[in-house]
Amino acid sequence: MSLPSLPTGLPVFPGTVSASGQPATLGVMGGGQLGRMFVHAAQRLGYFTAVLDPDAQSPAGLVSHHHIESDYSDEAGLARLASLCAAVTTEFENVPAGALKALAASLPVAPGAAAVGIAQNRIEEKSHFTASAAESGVLAGVTCAPYAVIETQAQLEAVPANLLPGILKTARMGYDGKGQVRVKNATELAAAWADLQRVPCVLEKMLPLKAECSVIVARGWNGDIVGFAPQRNVHVDGILAVTEAYEGNMPVALAERAQAATKTIANHVGYVGVLCVEFFLVDDGSADGALIVNEMAPRPHNSGHYTMDACDVSQFDLQVHAMAGLPLPQPRQHSPAIMLNLLGDVWFDAQGKARTPDWQAVLALPGAHLHLYGKTEARAGRKMGHLNITGADIAGVKATARKAAAILGLPGLGHL
Repeated sequence: MSLPSLPTGLPVFPGTVSASGQPATLGVMGGGQLGRMFVHAAQRLGYFTAVLDPDAQSPAGLVSHHHIESDYSDEAGLARLASLCAAVTTEFENVPAGALKALAASLPVAPGAAAVGIAQNRIEEKSHFTASAAESGVLAGVTCAPYAVIETQAQLEAVPANLLPGILKTARMGYDGKGQVRVKNATELAAAWADLQRVPCVLEKMLPLKAECSVIVARGWNGDIVGFAPQRNVHVDGILAVTEAYEGNMPVALAERAQAATKTIANHVGYVGVLCVEFFLVDDGSADGALIVNEMAPRPHNSGHYTMDACDVSQFDLQVHAMAGLPLPQPRQHSPAIMLNLLGDVWFDAQGKARTPDWQAVLALPGAHLHLYGKTEARAGRKMGHLNITGADIAGVKATARKAAAILGLPGLGHL
């Protein structure tokens, strides 16, 4: 694949002013917490920012120079965003592809509609992973879980018996465990598909899971690519609870393979921006286990939040650099880290009564870095913030993380 050329108007440097007098402005589709952290990163470099989101109280919109309060497909809103910005990115993968295409007609958009479209559909995503492996050979030893596409009754009835037990996943709009059903046999599979309204789905064979990990990379317009070491993740009820990022958190050979696979996946589609690829580590009888590629997120990822305090360059800094056509520095991690996800449950006691978390006790812990997202209402399961723990060594970081979890009543740390 030929490398993309630098789009007209890039690089755009912070602090510059266009001929029309407009300060260098970077835009983001989506006003959630990822957009908020992108805005902070862009502003630290001196850029103005613009957010398009229909929520008047969106976390990113509240801290941006410009907040365009409109639907993601609204022509007037998109035109306003395009008129303000030198380049645009996205903070979540379910932005309408048509909106990204419309913006790309007049300014650089990173990632582009094609890459985002792949991540929006599990069927296309698995085809992309397979094609990436066939093109390069780099994914040797890194495969998808055995799966079957189910879009018709005939495909349902033709599912091989060896794919069961399995997990039925909707092809679109599935995240944080939503749109997923575990099934043991063909009868449960048929019932689950009916419950999901017979929308296109993927059935994945259930595998003996040992651990989960993810790799985050950033790729520029010129094909340059940098990234972070793999981080190990623990999910509770389908939502990320804990990320562990430290040297030796997984076998070296597997870590190198996961990094190479992620870069191959990014290169195959000519990706521009920050990309996260999630992997399963499964028991195949070997000492290390085998890597299974699960899914990709065309944006910064919850599992990369530790980079804000444990690295000299964060995933959000790289998002800014990539979209603006700036050089991509190879990030360096200076501290081992554990990230604890803070859901709205923390704002309620065991009886469901609202409470204020004991931030004083948490912030008294050594190496504790609290990041709250400015959301006005706490709800169970809603991502409200995260807590990064850093320190001189991983033993101390784990000890502090256990203390923080005990103070806040957080799950997912039983393995530490």
